[in-house]
Amino acid sequence: MGRKLISTGSPFETAAGYSRAVVVGRDCHVSGTTGYDYATMIMPDDVADQTRNALETIRRTLAEAGFEFADIVRARYVVTDRAHVSAVFDVMGEAFGDIRPAATMIVAQLIAPEMKVEIDVTATKD
Repeated sequence: MGRKLISTGSPFETAAGYSRAVVVGRDCHVSGTTGYDYATMIMPDDVADQTRNALETIRRTLAEAGFEFADIVRARYVVTDRAHVSAVFDVMGEAFGDIRPAATMIVAQLIAPEMKVEIDVTATKD
């Protein structure tokens, strides 16, 4: 069973030696994704906007890998402050609607102070 590596071209991927996603068989594992707009490398200040950006990057990554957002079965969210939970939940609830993957939220520091949320997902083809 081969591996297909997906890259957004982010400088972080090269520097840290990882792929935005790895497809193995019927599964797509998307790395932790923060709220950067990778075209401009701009990070919005608002946590809801960061969450939307992260989800859009994930959506594009899944499409490149041959998956759909509806294929997501597992999601993990890391927020840097409990005060961000409500805003992130609002965006995630809207995005995931009826998909409702298994999920975990963690409050922890991220690698840069401007990062307020990081999301990773696993998608599976039936």
